[in-house]
Amino acid sequence: MLKTLTVKEYMATNVIALSAEMGIVEAVQILLKNRISGAPVVGKNSELQGMLSEKDCLKVVLETAYHESMGGKVGEYMSAEVKTIPAHMGIIEVAGLFIDSPYRRFPVVNGSKLVGQISRRDVLKALESTW
Repeated sequence: MLKTLTVKEYMATNVIALSAEMGIVEAVQILLKNRISGAPVVGKNSELQGMLSEKDCLKVVLETAYHESMGGKVGEYMSAEVKTIPAHMGIIEVAGLFIDSPYRRFPVVNGSKLVGQISRRDVLKALESTW
């Protein structure tokens, strides 16, 4: 049964997304408030532009310490090269991607449009559903 499950069945569709034009301080506040370790960055039409992770945000800490100023836009800090997956991908294949990568989540896209996000925990929920 696990072999037939797809990303679409377990991905989160109510995803907190950021804008590349948003201030980095505001973005960090959103991550902290929502207790999330990262979020996709999207354009006006929900097209995926990148991902902002806690690791990306650590650059703000360093810049603040060295330059004594805190600022900039999300687009300056985000990772623009992002591994994406389609909603029809199988859960088993996604589990393999997680094992072979440092990522905690993958954005799910239809073309270039963000339609959801799947995390390691979502994949474990798929496993649990087979018990």
